Amino acid sequence: MVNSISRLRATLSIAAAACTLAVLLPPLGEVAGRYAYAEALQFVVLAAAGPALLVLGAPWRALAGRRRDDTGLADRFARSRSHRAGGLWSWAALGAFMLAVFLWRLPVAVDALARHQVLVLLELATLFPAGCFLWLELVASPPMLPRIGRPLRAMFAAVSMWTIWALAYIMGFSQAGWAAVYVHHGGHALSAAADQQIATGILWAVPAFCYVPVIYTSLITWLGDSSDPDAELEAVSTLAGQGARVSPRPPRGWRTSSTRSGKQVS
Repeated sequence: MVNSISRLRATLSIAAAACTLAVLLPPLGEVAGRYAYAEALQFVVLAAAGPALLVLGAPWRALAGRRRDDTGLADRFARSRSHRAGGLWSWAALGAFMLAVFLWRLPVAVDALARHQVLVLLELATLFPAGCFLWLELVASPPMLPRIGRPLRAMFAAVSMWTIWALAYIMGFSQAGWAAVYVHHGGHALSAAADQQIATGILWAVPAFCYVPVIYTSLITWLGDSSDPDAELEAVSTLAGQGARVSPRPPRGWRTSSTRSGKQVS
């Protein structure tokens, strides 16, 4: 069982690297400079799909190494991270992600990316880490656990998805071209209108594929584990509003990073 999970995580890590490189390198990287749909695919991979796959599959312990006392850098970081105020840091991760998404979807930013493709490296350096920090609050990435409860995880995932959807909606119903560089005047396989509509569909489909499972799983698991979901939701909302730390509930059978005796926390 452990070997199967390790293989799955390794596969997800490879998939994260593969899909990220695919949207950055030719031919898709070059097509992004000519067609809005390719640029939209590049964006959602850097913002959502790539970070999700990386966080779900990253072998943090193998990357960080271990000391002689068998407590590696990843475990020490996870322990230190769990002691921070989850509410404040988690909200900051969500805010940083929303800001990065908004800035990189502005028409001027999209136009600049198409005209000067080297800027995609800046997009990668800002958008991808913001996505990773957000996903660390949404899903378990051993040895790190989310620092917020399941209702907030579902809400964070929904807000992140809706942020991309809202910008896609505005682009899809824009009468003029979203970015001037993608207003095709002939010599292209797609018209500007068709190109923009396909880009809108991609901006809807990929975030849904990434975030809907988190929303569904968080809510269903929370409802199944909680004897009084309404009371727990009210408590989580109250603590979050007061800026207090909202401690996450580890999944059943989860081994915490600080557990060294083999005792499970349910």
